[in-house]
Amino acid sequence: MSDEESGLFIGFGRVIRWCIALALFPLCTVTTWTFLGRFSYVTFDKEFWRTAECCYFTTGCLVMAGWFFSGLGRTFFLYMYVLGHEVTHAVFVLLFRGRVIEFHVGSDGGFITTNKTNLLISLSPYFVPFWSVVVAGIYFLMGAFSEVPTEWRRVMYAMIGVTWTFHMFWTLWMIPRDQPDLKDNGTFLSLMIIYLSNVLVLVGLLCISSSSPWQTMRDFGMEWVKSLAMGAEFTYRWLHAVVQAFRAAEAY
Repeated sequence: MSDEESGLFIGFGRVIRWCIALALFPLCTVTTWTFLGRFSYVTFDKEFWRTAECCYFTTGCLVMAGWFFSGLGRTFFLYMYVLGHEVTHAVFVLLFRGRVIEFHVGSDGGFITTNKTNLLISLSPYFVPFWSVVVAGIYFLMGAFSEVPTEWRRVMYAMIGVTWTFHMFWTLWMIPRDQPDLKDNGTFLSLMIIYLSNVLVLVGLLCISSSSPWQTMRDFGMEWVKSLAMGAEFTYRWLHAVVQAFRAAEAY
């Protein structure tokens, strides 16, 4: 392939990635709007804010946020974030039947060498809260062998709050710092996928923490379809008005 053909191929790939990213934008908007509406309904109308689950989760979030901004133990937390980041890469490589050839983690960064890569392998650490998954896994393992006391359930919600906030704050801190994972798949497309995936993680947390998870999930799905239809109708009316304005200007 000549240099000119190679340049055209790369340029075409960029255009495709931008088109996909733009197509994801309305989905991000609708999903965010639906989540905020359902969160407001469950939290205030259903008085979820009064529950122990909400209290302990929020406390965990606030503790981790304060710790992050205080700067205490920054080197340790950075190492833990990098460890979770690279392990998530490695897990997704194995899920796609790849092979991890080299694995390195340090407080100054980390990397893995593998014989396979794709969009999910590259971006998974940015939307999978690794340490929250670890906490949830330990909790469910405990529940599989014995009944988990109420106190441990509350500790689990607090730890989910701590680890999820840890994931979000360090991810937001890392993204602007020249991440090759984002550039490999196009920064704009990567950011849209990361954003949408993290909102869906929040939706999952909201559903799991409710008294009837499946009902909450179904209600969210129905509300999402309704919001999508309303957004499509609004877009159609707006485009129709723009077209009519252009026609009126041309006639004038």
